[in-house]
Amino acid sequence: MTIDLVHPAPASGTPNEDSPHSRILLPHKAFGPRLGSTAAATLAAVVSLAPSLLPRASLTQGVLTGVLIAVALALMALGRRVVPHRVRARYGPCEAEAGWLAAAVAAAMVAVSATWAHHWQNALRAAMDVPPIGFRYWLEVLAGTVVTATVLVGGAAGIRALIRMAGRARSVATLAAVTILLGWGATSIASPSPDTASASASTPVATLAPGMSGSPISLVNWNSLGTQGRRFVSIESSGSPVRVYVGLAAAADDQSRAALAVRELERTGGFEREHLVVAIPTGSGWVDANAVQGFEDRWGDDVAIAAQQYSDTPSWVTFVFDRDAASRSARALVSAVRTHIATMPPGQRPDLHVYGQSLGSIGGSAAFDDIQPGPCDALWAGPPAGSVRTDGATVSANTSDPVVWWQPSLLWSPPDLSRAVQDAPVPTWLPVVGFLQTTVDLFTSLDSAAGHGHRYGPEQAQCEPAVS
Repeated sequence: MTIDLVHPAPASGTPNEDSPHSRILLPHKAFGPRLGSTAAATLAAVVSLAPSLLPRASLTQGVLTGVLIAVALALMALGRRVVPHRVRARYGPCEAEAGWLAAAVAAAMVAVSATWAHHWQNALRAAMDVPPIGFRYWLEVLAGTVVTATVLVGGAAGIRALIRMAGRARSVATLAAVTILLGWGATSIASPSPDTASASASTPVATLAPGMSGSPISLVNWNSLGTQGRRFVSIESSGSPVRVYVGLAAAADDQSRAALAVRELERTGGFEREHLVVAIPTGSGWVDANAVQGFEDRWGDDVAIAAQQYSDTPSWVTFVFDRDAASRSARALVSAVRTHIATMPPGQRPDLHVYGQSLGSIGGSAAFDDIQPGPCDALWAGPPAGSVRTDGATVSANTSDPVVWWQPSLLWSPPDLSRAVQDAPVPTWLPVVGFLQTTVDLFTSLDSAAGHGHRYGPEQAQCEPAVS
């Protein structure tokens, strides 16, 4: 292709080759894909395909890859605005041959990464009894990547156009309004409405055994148990269990709920059993049925289990906005139980065990701020990394559990897995990449069977040395 630069001919005379009025034909330089954009998109794709802790769905993988590619391209576009024009003019565009050669090399790198990811995903699935992936998986990943990247890149271009048209001040006001609406929507979803809560609590179970909170003779009303409390007392058992649960609606504050739990333990004969487990719930008030069954299988009718609710939102919401709620509640309940046990004759005192899973282990750990736990005093399952006191405690942790891995320092240092049991292949830690992959795995950490991810089985009720 050529570009014709034509100047008007002189009024007289014949133009020669050196005349400025001669017709000049210049070749047009063909350009290929930008080297910077190709490199950024390739790096993003390779990082997204790095080994994960848990089997990853094709949709999740496609969205992750698409998001990272869109972010990488946005950073490159921002960089081109910052770099001086003369530098971009010299090093930015590349010859068509070089650009397409770089694209071919990039495609090969992504193919190699996808092949490795394919083997890794199937190794995880084999360890966790999940069906293997095949060619269709990668077609779905490709589709998800293309759609996600296209939507994000196109959306960013559209937003820039709207900002130019509407002006910056109006755009900032609109963005603020949208942010407020999204925040209000997220809060509404995370917190059940009063109408929904009351409706779900309107059906009592009159067939509960006397040792259960919420029974007809209980000091704790069935309607005040909440959804998680009702699930707790309704877990099947072959013996005569004692389960005390005090929900948020049962009393005004942590101390009042703890005092009610102690009175309920007295009523049910919980203090007369050989073992008393104080179970610190997760943020929603949930107590793992596997742990309950594990304790009751281990000690039978020689164990009583007591729990006190401190929140009714998902654990991640409580963790982010009110993490101390678990600690305050655990301190109040454990302190009240210890105080009552201290009034009992030494030979009749039950062995006290504090159990907590996930956010519950953070709360349970706070109950030992000034006390060194003895054998089997503290039992933690899936404790969040760097947030729980584990010295002297019995810890149940899976190496595939992202909650055990995740903390800000994972950006620059490997996780401490010394207390974890290897349940699946463990990826090699890489700076930044390991943090990113673990963060994504957090969203699916509860999708696995017990014994993998953030799911634990009856073994979390075991401790060493064994207590008979």
